[in-house]
Amino acid sequence: MSAPNPAMPNQQAPVTLEQLRAALAFITDQHDKVLDAGSNVFVWLWEAIQGDFNQQRSTGQIVFDTAISIIPGVDQVCDVRDIVANCKQIGEDKSNTWAWVTLGLTLIGLFPVLGSLVKGVLKIFFLFVRRSGGSAMIKAVDEAMTWVITFLRKREVQKYWRALKWDHVFGELAKGVKAVRAKVNLSELLKAFDRGIGLMKNLLGYVKHVPFVGTRAQALIDQVVGIRRIANAHLGNAVKPLQDALDTIIRRLELEDLMQRRGIVNAGNIHFRGNLPEARAVTLMRNAEPPPSWLSRGAPSKPGLNPNDPTLKRNLAADYADGYPKLTPDNVRSFHKIAPCDIVGPARLYRVTSPSNGAAGDCWVSEEVWKKVMNAPDPKAAWRKYLAVWPDWNADGQFVVMDIPAGQTLKGWRGPASSQAKKALDDKYLEGGWEQIVMKPAGREFDATRFYMRGGGHGEKLHRPGLSRDEWQKLSASKQSAYTPIREKINDPRIKGPFDTGWGTSDFDPQLRDAKIGLPDLPGQLTNTGSN
Repeated sequence: MSAPNPAMPNQQAPVTLEQLRAALAFITDQHDKVLDAGSNVFVWLWEAIQGDFNQQRSTGQIVFDTAISIIPGVDQVCDVRDIVANCKQIGEDKSNTWAWVTLGLTLIGLFPVLGSLVKGVLKIFFLFVRRSGGSAMIKAVDEAMTWVITFLRKREVQKYWRALKWDHVFGELAKGVKAVRAKVNLSELLKAFDRGIGLMKNLLGYVKHVPFVGTRAQALIDQVVGIRRIANAHLGNAVKPLQDALDTIIRRLELEDLMQRRGIVNAGNIHFRGNLPEARAVTLMRNAEPPPSWLSRGAPSKPGLNPNDPTLKRNLAADYADGYPKLTPDNVRSFHKIAPCDIVGPARLYRVTSPSNGAAGDCWVSEEVWKKVMNAPDPKAAWRKYLAVWPDWNADGQFVVMDIPAGQTLKGWRGPASSQAKKALDDKYLEGGWEQIVMKPAGREFDATRFYMRGGGHGEKLHRPGLSRDEWQKLSASKQSAYTPIREKINDPRIKGPFDTGWGTSDFDPQLRDAKIGLPDLPGQLTNTGSN
């Protein structure tokens, strides 16, 4: 494998015939021809370039092809072969949008910004995406992830990414794919197409004087150039599916990066100090100087819905009859506007939580809103402010991901979060306005939670065995306050996590003087991959 190169434009053909012969041996798995002086390397090149783009190759072969295809020379022949195959498919039906998408996947591999290792990983993802036909993108990307990991574990590939000094390979890959994603538009795709045609002409220049083959090679070039002439009118329709595919790949790489890191218990459970009682949270919010950036001043701008409004009650009753989950009055008040929704898998939802908070609770956000939160200058402040979550409601510090599989639909409610106010805070409130999703898990989907009495003292521990929820609810309010709820187990197999947000679990400096709770070693506090 060549030395790490951050960008491989793939504009040059193999420098020597020996390099070309070696590249073709890799591609065609005909290594005996390397030493066979009688074999015509130009005919061999022609056969490799106009061969089938086999979408049903074994996964092992995919990884092998990818590992060797990031070698200069091999890479270029593979790119030309794939462009040829894509154009043949388009030639059969020029109105086939997915055929244009698959061409776009190949053209992305010709972006100058694309590093060799990122390109190798994308080749694997793209093959699975092609097979999906666009109908199950998340499933395709998840299936590809196993083979991406296999690829990255190959000895020669490990040497490559270690030479790049990548401590978190999946995080770095995600950054690389983001750079590619930022370039995906019609103009850049057309430039890549032109680059690919130039590369094809360069390579096929070797065969133009070979009897019979030369004429056929020129006809092949003419066919690809003909597709290029109409690409302006069709390739634009592929941009959005290509962007969606890359977004899905980025999220999967980021999720894998999180999975490779330790969960919050392993990373430092001493940072958890328990949920704030409302009275103390109000005092801290009132006295903090400067006030937290997530608090707004004045009158709430997005009032909550009135659960006793007759018209709203009639509308909700009709939706309940259609199978949508029943809402509590607090659920209704948490919305500024509301509508029933069907969340059709494959889909991915996110929920911010804490060691004391349920992973399978009511409130979730879509991938779009999660991305909005995480791209904010201060994600934690954006989450509290625009989804209107008081610190005594959720200490945060963790998040979980729910993957809804293909063929499954969840009924819920969505709409902008309402503003939240507390009488004791006078003119301070939480703004709300970003979309939330409320669902009602049933039966085994609820987390297993127990309530533990605090041991007291610096670095306090929780007394086992704790109380069940029913036992805790029988206590007086004053006795209940001596207990801390702890998530024991995430029961819903669709939920991955918990992952550390990196935000911490405290919102105010005075909280840092609170006793640090040592969490018990429980499955619900250890990062899982959704296979409970």
